[in-house]
Amino acid sequence: MSERYKFDRMELAGSLGDLGTLLPIAIAMVLINGLNPLGLFLSIGVFYIASGIYFGITVPVQPMKVIGAYAIATSLDAGQIQASALLMGAFLLIVGATGAIDTIRKFTPLSVIRGVQLSTGALLMSGGIKFIIGTSKYQELQNAIEPYLAFQFIGPVPISLVIGGLAAVFTLLLLDNKKFPAGLMVVLGGFVLGMALGARTDLGSGSIGFNLPEIFPFGFPGRVDFTFALLVLVLPQLPMTLGNAVLAYTDLSKEYFQDKSSKVTNRNVCVSMALANFFSFCLGGMPLCHGAGGLAAHYRFGARTAGSNIMIGLIFGVLAILLGSSVIDVFNLLPMSILGVLLVFAGSQLTLTVMDLKLRKDYFVATLILGITLASNLAAGFIAGMVIAWLLRWEKLTV
Repeated sequence: MSERYKFDRMELAGSLGDLGTLLPIAIAMVLINGLNPLGLFLSIGVFYIASGIYFGITVPVQPMKVIGAYAIATSLDAGQIQASALLMGAFLLIVGATGAIDTIRKFTPLSVIRGVQLSTGALLMSGGIKFIIGTSKYQELQNAIEPYLAFQFIGPVPISLVIGGLAAVFTLLLLDNKKFPAGLMVVLGGFVLGMALGARTDLGSGSIGFNLPEIFPFGFPGRVDFTFALLVLVLPQLPMTLGNAVLAYTDLSKEYFQDKSSKVTNRNVCVSMALANFFSFCLGGMPLCHGAGGLAAHYRFGARTAGSNIMIGLIFGVLAILLGSSVIDVFNLLPMSILGVLLVFAGSQLTLTVMDLKLRKDYFVATLILGITLASNLAAGFIAGMVIAWLLRWEKLTV
């Protein structure tokens, strides 16, 4: 039991490591797309707890980024997002339950998986830097460097750059400190700064109570919603989900946890995400998945057991039930630059997985996927990488 669940400061610190990926998309989808904050954060909490208990190790929970990014950028309505969650859940259940995902894995070279991990890590680092310098899509939509702080500059210097720089230094100093874990100290410090610097949020606007989520708060999506979601949201998301949230994630879990990750199979991961999306759909939340980047974040900041899942799951779940729709005000206290620092260190951890490749051709495939991802998207990089990796098996081709 002690190896399966630990509830110490390192597990708590590690459980907070992926907030940089999770919170910006979640908050934006509440504020811009009108998703239900109670249902959204409760579904996240339940997914954390359920997946941790089942798999018995640290398990990440992340938003589906292609769907999230497009939905936020184009201000889609909640019905279309809900339709995408149900469709993604159905697809994942089919490929998981039938074993089709194992066939996909059999034909996916290691160089492609490493390329997906390298690209995901680079995207996390790039996204983190944008949060720190104030140029992320979310900050631009809010027309503020730190949307929830009372002021944006210290003289001519953006306040996000000052906070992010200090947080990065403290993270470097405390990264392997077990007494004062970096993830925990930086996140707690961020909340303190948020309150001290006059965060634009009113924690007293809602009363503490016992709030239960509404089932189907937006009704059941119509046929037009499902058609739009399939063509515009689900099809672009599928390659990224299979590449990063299934194949790259299961591979990284085996690398980190060896025999302890025996339940983390491609089939089980697909079914886990399918059930999470069905649940999130019912509560008016967002599409959810696992992911290699999330695991790298949790692991780098100290999470090693399912105890980290229980703790972060309870934080999300209890806050959602106690505060209802006002739960988002708590998370808005955390400066964007703090989330950016978490992303940078998580991304750097994930990019280093490429170091176990030995052949020049394999490095070429991995870096090609990175280049295509940066120029287009991870789905395109994954598909192109698969084609090139198989072509390079022909001995007459060289790089």
